[in-house]
Amino acid sequence: MYSLIAAMPELPEVETVMRGLRLRLEGRAIVRAEIRRADLRRAFPPGLAARLRGARVESFSRRAKYILMRLDGGDTVLIHLGMSGRMNIARAGTNTPDPAHEHVMLETDDGWRVGFVDPRRFGSVDILLTAGEDAHKLLAGLGPEPLGQAFTTAVLAAALSGRRTPIKAALLDQRLVAGLGNIYVCEALFRARISPIRLAGTLSRAAITRLVAEIRATLNEAIAAGGSTLRDYAQPDGELGYFQHGFKVYGREGEPCERCTGTCRIQRVVQSGRSTFYCPRSQK
Repeated sequence: MYSLIAAMPELPEVETVMRGLRLRLEGRAIVRAEIRRADLRRAFPPGLAARLRGARVESFSRRAKYILMRLDGGDTVLIHLGMSGRMNIARAGTNTPDPAHEHVMLETDDGWRVGFVDPRRFGSVDILLTAGEDAHKLLAGLGPEPLGQAFTTAVLAAALSGRRTPIKAALLDQRLVAGLGNIYVCEALFRARISPIRLAGTLSRAAITRLVAEIRATLNEAIAAGGSTLRDYAQPDGELGYFQHGFKVYGREGEPCERCTGTCRIQRVVQSGRSTFYCPRSQK
């Protein structure tokens, strides 16, 4: 058995879990489905297990931090891992190591079982018509995907124009950019040499161009590394994610900045209840 786990998952971790599910489930029929409680963060939709049984999984995609599993009957299963959610994958008949917290279980026609384990129950599972995905209440207001073609300098510049909030807070607004989280915003801002406390509306066109490029680069590198392991995140093959070893600023308060010389140290400030790490000398 192996687990697809994400501790406080951000976009790269969710992408990695989605790809692992795709490898095991795409093209397979669901022969058994069990829903073992009434709700997680939200109530499970009525008849969810019945709509899953007998369906064939056609494809997977990710939107922001949500996983979309599309079925042949025209339904989409919308999955959010929450803070502690993970996907356990094992041969059918194998006992789960955490039965008290396995709330959803699927078995496939080729003899595999997938269990959604969520001890803190901040995750969610919904089912909707595939044709109405974009109108779903959790997806309708999301901004462009940071790795998609719609995320450009012009689009971000328009979204930031006139904003009097710090750029860090603006980038975490899912209505402006979908899927960005605390870790990777800190890292991208460092790479772009932009202070997280700078007002979003004051960024020059050149700075925004750098920022778009560094957001893309940071996310792509993290996905290639299998995400970041901060507590118990693992890739589909059971290996840990390794991007945390490449952190430039996140979690490095008091350590030397690799870009500066002398006594310059990484600082931590709290913005909107979240820790922000940055170099006060090189990020302006």
